[in-house]
Amino acid sequence: MTKKTDTVVIGAGPGGYVAAIRAAQLGQKVTVIEAEHVGGVCLNVGCIPSKALITAGHRYQEAKDSAFLGLKTKEVELDFEQTQKWKNEKVVKTLTSGVAMLLKKNGAEVIEGRASFTGKNSLAIQTKKGPEKLEFKHAIIATGSRPIEIPGFAFGGRILDSTGGLNLKKVPKKLIIIGGGIVGSELGGAYANLGSEVTIIEGTPSILPNFEKDIQQLVTKKFQQRGLQIFTDAKAKKAEETANGVLVEFETKGKTQKIEADYVMVTVGRRPNTDDLGLERAGVNVGDRGLVTVDEQYRTTTKSIFAIGDIVPGLALAHKASYEAKIAAEVIAGKNVAKDYRAIPSICFTDPEVATVGYTLAEAKEKGIKAKTANFPMQANGRALSLNATEGFVRLVFEEETELLLGAQIVGVNASDLIAEITLAIESFLTIEDIALTIHGHPTLSEMVMDATEVGLGLPIHM
Repeated sequence: MTKKTDTVVIGAGPGGYVAAIRAAQLGQKVTVIEAEHVGGVCLNVGCIPSKALITAGHRYQEAKDSAFLGLKTKEVELDFEQTQKWKNEKVVKTLTSGVAMLLKKNGAEVIEGRASFTGKNSLAIQTKKGPEKLEFKHAIIATGSRPIEIPGFAFGGRILDSTGGLNLKKVPKKLIIIGGGIVGSELGGAYANLGSEVTIIEGTPSILPNFEKDIQQLVTKKFQQRGLQIFTDAKAKKAEETANGVLVEFETKGKTQKIEADYVMVTVGRRPNTDDLGLERAGVNVGDRGLVTVDEQYRTTTKSIFAIGDIVPGLALAHKASYEAKIAAEVIAGKNVAKDYRAIPSICFTDPEVATVGYTLAEAKEKGIKAKTANFPMQANGRALSLNATEGFVRLVFEEETELLLGAQIVGVNASDLIAEITLAIESFLTIEDIALTIHGHPTLSEMVMDATEVGLGLPIHM
């Protein structure tokens, strides 16, 4: 028997479940097909659980070393089994069950299974109970991505992807991470704070290669103070399991080295999940690197089918996928909407945190814009001092003539939250004077944004 629906959403991650809810809110009969877990990678084995482990690492370090506050602890123990239980049951389960409830509340039917297109308006679904058929008027593909496996490091046993790295039963005494990008640096910092001896092997000249040099240097310095060992310009060659761990061979500066650890985690990037969907049967064009070709409304080369998230060009970020989800769902509902944003924030939850949005100074100049920067240091902010978190800065990028805000780079405590104000300012075409004239609460970290604008105006109060 063939089921019928108005809109089918393939994948229930931050793109898929948001698309399904918005489509249902706008009057569509919605069916969601999810192969693994509602909430997708982000909620189950990505963004959310990794932040839980990062928080646990911070709390552990604070408990061990708060003598500067007059807080003295004789002995601090880490029960990692309890940490994982809290992460899985109180954080992940709470969020994923909440998403499932929201889908149900909005009338979206969820089918557990794997979907593949059989035509431009039809799907075959493989479920645990057997095959099903579904006909639809519109489809939104939100199948996300998976970790890249590199030669010599086949996943299994003590060779982990990020999912395996998040679900270890014990904190490893020694951990090797291949890839020092955002995921590798976040998890490397988390496990170092939890007590592991962490080694990061990165193929480029620095960890966090997509951020500016002074940001890379600041995070690297803090990592090294925490005891992390970092090899850059290095090529991982192979890993071999030993009696008690895994031996990793890599090459750096023309020399081959070997390091043994309990586990090796490979975090060199992700690839889109588009290869097993039968997209060719639906007339959907797939371009470079498996990414689906879409227009400004996220419509594919087949008018009735849309694609969002990690499987389309652009940054592979959960919040980008959620934005795209709303656009696609609203287009299907007949609204005249399209992609319309000036900047997307990018965040890395290392220690210290990093957050950027819009242009860097170099990018602005590449676009032919005469731009300037204004920096304000964390150490000059009262709230940062009271948090004992004075490493880092707020840097604003603005057009020299008009003082229009173009971008920002923040490194330091709560950078992930501070970037929101600047993102809104860029979207609203505000100048640095507009922010300078806005009263900010005191004492807060957000005052640094105001202080940075005053530096840019040549009228700094706190510098």
